[in-house]
Amino acid sequence: MTDPIADYLTRLRNAIQAGHKVVEIPGSNIKREMTKILKEKGYILNYKFEDTNYQGVIKIALKYNHKTGASAIKHLKRVSKPGLRQYTDVETMPRVLNGLGVAIISTSLGLMTDKEARQRNVGGEVLCYIY
Repeated sequence: MTDPIADYLTRLRNAIQAGHKVVEIPGSNIKREMTKILKEKGYILNYKFEDTNYQGVIKIALKYNHKTGASAIKHLKRVSKPGLRQYTDVETMPRVLNGLGVAIISTSLGLMTDKEARQRNVGGEVLCYIY
């Protein structure tokens, strides 16, 4: 696999389209951090890390509206790709849906949302948009 972040987002997107309640994703450190951010921001119900083999598995319980059945995640978009990296500084930090969505940024201080990166005054690579 050449792009683990795109694989992560695609597996989430496909599970949401199929209406699954739980999705299993091969684990890695960056995927674990992204999953923690999704939980903190309320896009998923819960997650569990299982170390079954050398890389482990992340089990993610997806969040849906119990009345309408709509997913909490409406859109996932990969921004920085292996062939074309997208970097930003604090002044040009993207705002997703005028602050309603989340941009996940890889900084020298670790993965964080665009809002946290602005507060800490750091820039980095824009990994994805989620809303």
